[in-house]
Amino acid sequence: MEKVQQEIRIVIVDDHQLFREGVKRILEMEKDFQVVGEGADGEEAFRLAEDHKPDVVLMDINMPNVSGVSAAEQVISVSPGTRVIMLSIHDDEGYVYRTLRSGASGYLLKEMGTNDLVEAVRVVASGGAYIHPKVTGKLIEEFRRLSEQEGTNDRGIAVDDAEPIDPKVIESLTRREREVLQLMAEGKSNRAIGEFLFISEKTVKNHVSSILQKLSVQDRTQAVVISIKNGWVKL
Repeated sequence: MEKVQQEIRIVIVDDHQLFREGVKRILEMEKDFQVVGEGADGEEAFRLAEDHKPDVVLMDINMPNVSGVSAAEQVISVSPGTRVIMLSIHDDEGYVYRTLRSGASGYLLKEMGTNDLVEAVRVVASGGAYIHPKVTGKLIEEFRRLSEQEGTNDRGIAVDDAEPIDPKVIESLTRREREVLQLMAEGKSNRAIGEFLFISEKTVKNHVSSILQKLSVQDRTQAVVISIKNGWVKL
């Protein structure tokens, strides 16, 4: 018997109607995605989250009345089971830190491709986190800088408290998985990794899933951070 996918209920909040409609069309092409509400500002995001209790809210970071960051906190407070993905034109790591501190689970640039959008929704809805590959590179550079310091940085992020990882963990990865992990650390998307290694995007996803399982992490970002701290990848 064919396994029935669980429906993912989504709310889209963006003050640009054309962009919002475009995102909605892309999402509704997925059989298990249902857009249950749309809004144009942070106040509407709060109301929609309260009314629909969606699985995922896709929300612009810059909106009138209430900013996306403030709205994310409100959404999560009224609907703890809802996970927020922030949409932004900014690739500065400062925006990402503010977003993550608000409780959001994802950060996507508006220049995202269709596959990035769909993958982000699925990853976040399943309990993981998703940061746009282009932003990941900048976060890695910031992480490397902070790792050379002691204690926490001015954002309150601990940089020296990671527990040691058994070296046998990296040895459990296949050669191909190590290649994929390296490319993940370089900020490449699944599609870009596939093109670089001459393998299908589906095969890349399988490798990524295996890597996450072997490293005992939930998402790509955690895998990259652990790999950098343990010297498993070159930057």
